[in-house]
Amino acid sequence: MKITREQIAINAYLKFLQSKGAPSGKLYKHSLFLDKLSPNLAKKALVRTGFSAALNTTIEAISTEDRIENLSIAREFYPFWMQDIKAIAAFNASYGFDVATIQWKPLPSSLNALTKSIDNTQFDETETKSLHTYMLAMLENGAEKSIIDTRAKLAKVILMRMRDAPTKNNKAYRMAVDMILPLFTVSEIRQLFLTVVREFYYHWNESV
Repeated sequence: MKITREQIAINAYLKFLQSKGAPSGKLYKHSLFLDKLSPNLAKKALVRTGFSAALNTTIEAISTEDRIENLSIAREFYPFWMQDIKAIAAFNASYGFDVATIQWKPLPSSLNALTKSIDNTQFDETETKSLHTYMLAMLENGAEKSIIDTRAKLAKVILMRMRDAPTKNNKAYRMAVDMILPLFTVSEIRQLFLTVVREFYYHWNESV
């Protein structure tokens, strides 16, 4: 039986984790999720949009409590599926456990609670700077006011979730995003949020 493109990528990813000392239980949980993702990836073109569509379909059929961990698995698996050697090499160089961040478990919150709290929150100098440069970049790119306001509000949601993080680094940022993402039930809004996540990260990282 011919091994599929997805199985080759899964085997490479699991072998990578094993080389990093991942316990058997972790490997098993990862393989279970990837076995669910694999059929939805079959015959998809090797592009981000294809992967995102397959991931959305897979995640919707998974219980809410498992979605956060599975989104993290998908993010790690993505360069292996894409056959992106440079990204895999970079991932290999930076892979490791940040104990402080892993021990941080952001409190669950509803999207409604997060957005309501924005109006009553005083953002500090660092947070304000990151928001200002993000909004200025959108303005310089010709974005309309309504678009800027909407994306800035989503960026503020990220900042709210990051407030009690023990460290302000890329891993904490990803964990915060993973906590927020399952709260979006409308796929179009979820995709817009992911766009903001990618755009805003640069401005946030420059400010911390």
